[in-house]
Amino acid sequence: MIERMDDFFTARVEGYDEHMRTYVEGDSAFYEYTAALLPGAEGVSVLDLGCGTGLELEAYFKVNPQAKVTGIDLTEAMLNILRGKFPEKEMTLIQGSYFDVPLGEEMYDAAVSVESLHHFTAEKKLYLYKKLHASLKMQGIFVLTDYFAESEEEEKEYFQELKRIKQEQGIADDEFYHYDTPLTVAHEMAVLREAGFSEVRLEKEWGSTCTVVAVK
Repeated sequence: MIERMDDFFTARVEGYDEHMRTYVEGDSAFYEYTAALLPGAEGVSVLDLGCGTGLELEAYFKVNPQAKVTGIDLTEAMLNILRGKFPEKEMTLIQGSYFDVPLGEEMYDAAVSVESLHHFTAEKKLYLYKKLHASLKMQGIFVLTDYFAESEEEEKEYFQELKRIKQEQGIADDEFYHYDTPLTVAHEMAVLREAGFSEVRLEKEWGSTCTVVAVK
């Protein structure tokens, strides 16, 4: 039985960092790689979508210890761990869905998301990416490191299976449950372009995990 998204991560918060570092392909490299693509200038403002316990921020604060970070995550238990890791850093942490939280306009020099966005349809991502595009300053970048489907057929199968499970368990379409429905890299990049990003490029791959950079 699939679980509500916030319940899923709250139940696993204690072992989350160890799990990611042990079982996720490329984990030993992609956090540092992602962090290295973010701006290094002192005092830049960075938005982290689905910041969780801050694994990408551990890497980023080594690169830029003076960065100002706004992190959004659905799970308060994860945000509490993140607060404990970096009590001295300039962070604004918001508990909620990044689909619902206002992101403002031209607020951030960069945005980042790591292993968080592979649960949503292209339509939902388009809405979010338009908000994100508006929130970035001109020439601001979005660095996305995530898990992607290896083919259009695999992508379709994920969404069909989720639909079947929701019907079987009586879950409404708009309810947010933990189940992977990754897009292909090509489809993800197409959504980012449709949202208004002027340049979208694939930077690196670690098996099914890839890093994509989008420039406003």
